[in-house]
Amino acid sequence: MNEMSAADSLMDRLGRQARQAAEVLSFATPAQKRAALEGAAAAVAARTAEILDSNARDLAAARESGLSAAMTDRLALDEGRVRAIVDSLRAIAGQPDPVGQVIAEWERPNGLHIRRVRTPLGVVGVIFESRPNVTADAGALCLKAGNAVILRGGSEGARSAAAIHACLVAGLLGADLPAEAIQLVPTQDRAVVGAMLRATGWIDVIVPRGGKGLVGLVQREARVPVFAHLEGICHVYVDRAADPAKARRVVLNAKTRRTGICGAAECLLIDRPFFERHGRALIGDLLAAGVEVRGEGDLVQVPGVVPAAPEDFGREFLDMIIAARVVDGVDAAIAHIRRYGSGHTEAILTEDDAAAERFFSRLDSAILLRNASTQFADGGEFGMGAEIGIATGKLHARGPVGAEQLTSFKYLVTGDGTVRP
Repeated sequence: MNEMSAADSLMDRLGRQARQAAEVLSFATPAQKRAALEGAAAAVAARTAEILDSNARDLAAARESGLSAAMTDRLALDEGRVRAIVDSLRAIAGQPDPVGQVIAEWERPNGLHIRRVRTPLGVVGVIFESRPNVTADAGALCLKAGNAVILRGGSEGARSAAAIHACLVAGLLGADLPAEAIQLVPTQDRAVVGAMLRATGWIDVIVPRGGKGLVGLVQREARVPVFAHLEGICHVYVDRAADPAKARRVVLNAKTRRTGICGAAECLLIDRPFFERHGRALIGDLLAAGVEVRGEGDLVQVPGVVPAAPEDFGREFLDMIIAARVVDGVDAAIAHIRRYGSGHTEAILTEDDAAAERFFSRLDSAILLRNASTQFADGGEFGMGAEIGIATGKLHARGPVGAEQLTSFKYLVTGDGTVRP
């Protein structure tokens, strides 16, 4: 059997098992799903040392292989991050069950009663790199929405993912749900990714979590529908009516809190009147924090700023680097974002309601913020407990993809011997 047929054979087995598990999950009770998630949370808490040991081995191998600092940060776990996984599992467990929720309900003149209700998608495939918490987040959100999930993690985090996956399985079995509801691909064979992208008979949607290379591959080659964003080229626009203290605080957080996540600010746009009054202090904060500011025009006159190259705008750095430009008003900022943005997340800092409304109404990124850091582009921060990813497409799901976004709907129609004339 050649390599590709081996991958297809494995995916056929995993897909068949997932489809059977999805049939069970479609009518699992909210109490069962909650018990499974609470059991998984308890298992993660009890096995923290084991998870950290697995992660330490992944980190050692990653450093030896020369993994970038940003990717290493995504991979790394400590007790605080493991506690966050536990908290996330418990938060998802405590959320209302989306399956069966009535989205809309109405009566027709002919006597028909129609309800539109949420229903699981079926089987979700998640292909991810580095972040071990994706194992827990994706497994938990899919389960909450009544979906089975097939997880394919990157080789750099294989041990960490396996340790967390074992906790999810323990939760499933404790709640009398099939272990195959959350499956982890047991090989790092790259051919399996291609097999997942072709598995239209088993997988209903693919969610890629990773860098531009992975997401681009999935979007190009998938025959299965995809929820994804290619890049997080997030902008912060500081309007002339911005509060200086708020602006300094938010800009610094948006860039430096965690540089390797998709919600990190990659471009700073400063309205000219604000720059003339407060620009040096704003830029000075970034420089003092160790950020390389790549500016153009008037910004180059600020000591420490380096000249920007044309390709720095519209670039996802995922590092302590930010592109910066002075613009003439909110419309110029909007035009810049339309040209260079990726449709992920943009923020406006202003006390002017009209400027904020113009920014919100004339941009169509998945997430738009006012006077808040782009680092809030996260399902957990939206009250979803976690997210399976950020979607920037226009169909079905946009922004953080939580349990509710992992459902579809069906129509339930009731008559009383009703016939159509």
